[in-house]
Amino acid sequence: MKNELLLYAIVLFPVVGAFSLPFLGKSSETLRNWFALAFISLSCAFSALLVPTVLAGHAITIQHNMPYGINFVLHADGLAVFMALISSFIGAIIVLYSFSYISHYDNRNEYYFMVILFLGSMMGLIYSGNLILMYIFWELTAVASWRLIGFFRGKKDVLRADKAFLVTVFGALAMLLGFLMLYSQAGSFDLAAISIALRHVPISNVAVALIMLGILSKSATLPLHTWLPDAGVAPSPVTALLHAAVLVKIGVYAYARLFIVTVHPPAMWLVIIPAIAATSALVSAGAALIETDIKRIIAYSTVSQIGFIFFGLAVGNPIGIAGGLLYILMHGIAKGGLFLCAGIVEQNTHIKDIRQLGGLATTMPLTAISFLLCAFSVMGIPPFGGFFSKFMVIKGGIDAGQLWITAVFVLGAVLTILYLFRVFIMVFFGEGKGTQPREGSPVMVGSVVSLGVLSLLSGVLIYYPFHFTETVVKQIMGIGH
Repeated sequence: MKNELLLYAIVLFPVVGAFSLPFLGKSSETLRNWFALAFISLSCAFSALLVPTVLAGHAITIQHNMPYGINFVLHADGLAVFMALISSFIGAIIVLYSFSYISHYDNRNEYYFMVILFLGSMMGLIYSGNLILMYIFWELTAVASWRLIGFFRGKKDVLRADKAFLVTVFGALAMLLGFLMLYSQAGSFDLAAISIALRHVPISNVAVALIMLGILSKSATLPLHTWLPDAGVAPSPVTALLHAAVLVKIGVYAYARLFIVTVHPPAMWLVIIPAIAATSALVSAGAALIETDIKRIIAYSTVSQIGFIFFGLAVGNPIGIAGGLLYILMHGIAKGGLFLCAGIVEQNTHIKDIRQLGGLATTMPLTAISFLLCAFSVMGIPPFGGFFSKFMVIKGGIDAGQLWITAVFVLGAVLTILYLFRVFIMVFFGEGKGTQPREGSPVMVGSVVSLGVLSLLSGVLIYYPFHFTETVVKQIMGIGH
């Protein structure tokens, strides 16, 4: 009963608690901020308390049956807890960073409401054990991200927010049609029942294609990627949430949950998905190499790195899947740090064009060092955490015999090093142009320093995250086979 109560609390605290934040903000902004941080921090802490149970192989399920098979089912296994820990932990750091970053903008009550609703919806989606419940939380994240991307309310901001909303929502509607096709085959929306009913039954290629449309649109994968770089008009904590903690990771999580744990797609998709991922990784890396807007460069980098995660999950062998999961963690930490560093630079210089920046390492040394530490992890430089995840994904591709696709990802990894070094050198070295700003606030700098240090420690202490992902993969392969 204790674990079931924890599972309820993980989802309900942020989802329900978010609605109290605008009212708290009317009486005390400080109280609102700390309650927002508490809601998502408690989700993280409660998910951590589930770790011993799920790693021991004991899943936790809550089910309330409802009409037409739209059951309220929450299911916590190793994969769900792993993903929830990443999202809630990085989300908590971003909320803390927001205390200072958002403090002088309008719409602060709505901001915290949407951020916590966003993160709470992610918790609901991760722990959903029913396709319709998953779809509801999926769409809640779309509504919250729409308002957050258009936070500044200018015409350009609203258009970019509308674009993100339309791409992801129409993708989700296609995915819903795919869910209905799975229901017609399995006779249930519950993931556990679908897994049993379709264990030895080939699923429809049309159903897979429709579901993948939703997954690719949400994860900003080529050709449905253009909304993500455009979302850079949002405040930097929002872009960090989109790229690092929540939104684009929903797609890769849904892929793992649906097509590794629950059902197996037809063999042709094990060729199609790596090809899409490779194309997306290479094209977006090339775009990052020629882009000049710091946030768009990091956004294109996200599109590229998501391709690596998809490839690791799609090759289907244990090392590839473990590498893909480990990549979610390492990319979340490092990319969150990069965006928050970019937020400090942008807020203090009011410039996003890297050609107009330079010499900031002298006046913003902690931000510069944090950016470099996070960049090293995204590049895959040993002993940073990103090295191990990238190595495992590439090793998984080689073991699967997909040598040409793997070669494309190796080229993508080289381009990652080139464009991130380009950003670092142009922004933090060379001659300063115009006014030289000081560091950000202690809270903002402390947030980016912590993510930079974690990018390094996650590699130095790789045994612990690797052991977690290895255990999760063993559970997945046992379920799948």
